[in-house]
Amino acid sequence: MTSEPASSEPDRTRVVVLGASHWHTPLYRDAVLRRHDVLAVQDAQPAAVADGAAWDAPIVAAVDEALAFPDIDLAYVLSPHDEVAAVCRTLVDRGIPFAVEKPLGVDLAELRSVVAAAHAADVPATVALVQRGGPVDAWLRKAGRISYERASFIAGPPSRYRHGGSPWMLDPTRAGGGALVNLGPHFVDLALQHLGPAAVSLRSRSHALHGETVEDHATLVLTTDAGAEAVIEVGYAFPDAPAKRYCSFTAAGTDGFVSIDTDGTARFTGTDGVTEQTVIDVDSDPLYTRFVDAVADALADGFRGMPTLDDLEDTMARIWHLGGTEGVQR
Repeated sequence: MTSEPASSEPDRTRVVVLGASHWHTPLYRDAVLRRHDVLAVQDAQPAAVADGAAWDAPIVAAVDEALAFPDIDLAYVLSPHDEVAAVCRTLVDRGIPFAVEKPLGVDLAELRSVVAAAHAADVPATVALVQRGGPVDAWLRKAGRISYERASFIAGPPSRYRHGGSPWMLDPTRAGGGALVNLGPHFVDLALQHLGPAAVSLRSRSHALHGETVEDHATLVLTTDAGAEAVIEVGYAFPDAPAKRYCSFTAAGTDGFVSIDTDGTARFTGTDGVTEQTVIDVDSDPLYTRFVDAVADALADGFRGMPTLDDLEDTMARIWHLGGTEGVQR
């Protein structure tokens, strides 16, 4: 193994990055390097780690090799969906706090095994539900107590995962699903934050556009006992283009009506009939820098105020819905 880096400054946490060929890793990297001392970067295929030299840290193939460094304070976990639960349970066994990408497994049983283990061992963990607290979340909340919400987030074609070094994302047994599992958690989480406990009333998926074994378009409808509703539409229907994606959002509530367009144009019409308009940043990429900063700031407090594993379980129970309301009410 490559010798470990020179001694760290006392106020910089010592971290490892696991599963670094993930397409989000470049969005984490600069902030991770700015806030932490990186001991090791792991991926089963080290050559697939984009711009690996930029980490200035050993790139290793095995999780155990990355975890052999002493005094690890934190792990960022971006491992493939069919491997991530085992990785997280290993971290729990070693008492290492972690920040993990959704969905944390390929089914609810895998996710719940990690949730239970982390609670039993009192190991802090947080989840990269990065839309929470971001510009879209903040603007939607202007509607007041929300009774209706719609989120549409349409990303590029699924072939980008095959070309980008993550072909396992197109295998439903390894990924746990398609667009709904990958893109949906952010917006299901927001809906649960805005509306409160809600059950799945409709779910549809389509493979028609690209013909992959994972869906390229999905719609999920959540409803509360009080009749509030959230409609979440996600997909891989946008072309491979510099614009990257289409998105739009609306919310209606006690204080008025909110709309947000793909170009960031955001409008709020209050109950007094007055409309205000501005432009917000709807690009989700910068939210990962914000997430890393929050992780670094909140680690000492056990990630207080950040998304929890319980939040992820609530979210994925709706996405991996087995019928009825099994597992979705706390």
